[in-house]
Amino acid sequence: MPLKRLTVLLAALWWGALSGISFVAVPLMFAKLGPALAGPVAAKLFSAQCWMGLGLGLALLLILRRERESAMGTGGGAAPTPEALANMQTALATMGFVVLAMLMALVQEFGVAQKIITARASGGNLRLWHSVGSLLVLGQWLCAGSVLWRASKK
Repeated sequence: MPLKRLTVLLAALWWGALSGISFVAVPLMFAKLGPALAGPVAAKLFSAQCWMGLGLGLALLLILRRERESAMGTGGGAAPTPEALANMQTALATMGFVVLAMLMALVQEFGVAQKIITARASGGNLRLWHSVGSLLVLGQWLCAGSVLWRASKK
């Protein structure tokens, strides 16, 4: 049971940080400071968010792996119960959402962020890359929310 509570805590931290930074702090900075000042700070916040998400995601994967292993049972060669199978499937699906969110964070950090910097410097398609970045953040937020929802189930 303590691992279950830790899973909920980590998922809540991840989802809450994504919510606070992406949907409150960054839009507020752009509204109050303008793009010239807010842009570089937002880039740093999104980078920090990426690394935090990767760390929390890794911790969640380790915990979910342990939950899945404990649901499988310990030896005896007996087949897992239907409840244990359902717990294993839930853990695997939750792990999938964690991995997907982590992949989106990596694409955003090492792909899209670089395209935004290049577009800003060269006059490229900044609107396109900001849109792609926004979709990746939204995807991470939805995945982290799904992990939190699944983890907080009784």
